[in-house]
Parts: sequence; structure tokens; C-alpha cells
Amino acid sequence: MNDANMKSDELDMALLQQWVGKSEIAHDPMSSASAAALSATLNHAAPLRAGSALPPLWHWIYFWSVAAQSELGPDGHPSRGKFLPPVPLPRRMWAGGRLSFEAPLVTDSAAMRHSRIISVTKKNGQRGSLAFVTVRHEISQNDVLTLIEEHDIVYRALAQPGAVAAMPKLAPLESAWSRTVHPDPVLLFRYSALTFNGHRIHYDRRHATQAEGYPGLIVHGPLIATLLVDLLLEQMPQARLRSFDFRAISPLFDTAPFDICGQPSIDGSTVRLWAKNGRGELAMEAEATLATLATLATGAPTTITGNAR
Repeated sequence: MNDANMKSDELDMALLQQWVGKSEIAHDPMSSASAAALSATLNHAAPLRAGSALPPLWHWIYFWSVAAQSELGPDGHPSRGKFLPPVPLPRRMWAGGRLSFEAPLVTDSAAMRHSRIISVTKKNGQRGSLAFVTVRHEISQNDVLTLIEEHDIVYRALAQPGAVAAMPKLAPLESAWSRTVHPDPVLLFRYSALTFNGHRIHYDRRHATQAEGYPGLIVHGPLIATLLVDLLLEQMPQARLRSFDFRAISPLFDTAPFDICGQPSIDGSTVRLWAKNGRGELAMEAEATLATLATLATGAPTTITGNAR
């Protein structure tokens, strides 16, 4: 089904449910050149060496979804109805995810990702119907499972003129760590290029503001999550992540700086992380669970970070 032929006011759940269980496999050589480019984009002092372990969440720059130009929808994404179901709602965003780190994932060593759609659900929001698609990814390297991820995608209708905005959720007032991020268009373009993400809301201002009604270019959800983990590893360079759960609350735009913040638990086993806009409103919340010394000794799931910043 072509995106342009979809009616945004209809959700045929019987049809969409037919995509549950659909799967695909992707392969990637995990080039260290891509990791070096992300390292530069994040302002790290030195790139990863060939064969280094990837920091958590850097796997998102690999396993590109490659579609011919003629197969792209009006939003710049591959047309729906192939692997992802043909949800007719025009706005599509990364809603969050849950990741479990099983073993180090290293550069310059071929990896395989097995993806499967595990659920398609409908919810009624303040601004109309929402559709959520959850995809489970399992990444392996040298026949070893390295990462399990559940990726939530949300689809929604365009904002209606005069619609009442949802009440914003305020971020915590205090944090142990914080950093201000200036999301200029070059940063967003570079991350789009690294992930081969054609979604126009991240680089095409006319599309973002006129076609989808946003006030500016939208900062990528996975980029925000990556910055949250980057903050954690800057403050705790020896930390090893066991899991990371995050949820997008409201979008951030290139029109203003935003803050990323962190607060470790008293016992140091978890870290609460969040991003907030200049008004103090919550944009993303996350929790990282860290491996303890006992966990490392038993060989339980862990992720090894790369070079120090």
C-alpha cells in the first residue's frame, strides 16, 4: 500500500495485526569508520580503534534500512506495508525502547540482526488515535548473542488547528550531572546521515513546519538516548551497562538548547537519566542498570565501553 493512498482517519486493526510475527534479517560489517564518524559527531577526543567494543546504543548507526528512492514515502521513510505495517497515520516517531546488553559488540566484525514485529496496538490519545508497533531485535556476532532490543514506534495524526496541547510533564529539578546540548541542523544532518535516516522531520525544515506542523526540526529520539548514555559514561567511565530502558515524552527541536541530566541511585546500581527543554519540561526519561562487580565475575550480561573520551 502506498503511503499517499492511506486515509489518516482509519485504522484497520485486523489488517495491521497480520504483520505481527513478520521478520527480517540484516547483516552489517560494523565498520570502525562509521564509529569514528559518530565519535566525531559526539565531540569525543579520539575515535574508536578498529576492533574496539562499541559504547551502548552506537549499534543504531548500523544495519541500515536501504530502499530505492522510488520506494520512499512522502515523509522520507521507506513506504509502509513491507516489513512495517501500513499504519495510515502520517506522523511517525521513535517512542522508546528496552535494551539488554548480553555481550560486547565490536567493530570490524560482521554481525547479524534478526528483527520481528511482536505487537501492533491502538490507543486513544487526547488528539485522536495512536498506533504502536513494537519490533524485537536480536543482534549476534560470531554466533554469540550480543544485544536484545524492543523498539517502540508510535504513529499519530497531524495536529489540528486550535487543538488543546497536552499538559507538559515537568522534569526533576535537581540532578547530580547535567550538560546543555545545542541541537543545530548540522548535528541533526550528521546523525541522519550516519543512520541513513531519510525522515524529513530531522533535516527538511519546510516539511517539518509546513507539512507536519512542528515549530522546527526534530531532534532524533535515538540521538537523545545516545547522549543520555554518553553523559553517564562521561561521569562514570568504568560503568558497564546491563540494561537501558527509555521513553520519549515530548519532542525537542533545533530552535533551542536542551539539557541532559543524570542521577545515580544511592547504591550505584542504577542511574536515572532524562532530557528536558528550556522550560523545564520532560522530553525523555530513562533508566540504566549497571553491572556490579559480582555480575562481572560471574560473566553475566555486560557491555564493555570503548575508548575513554
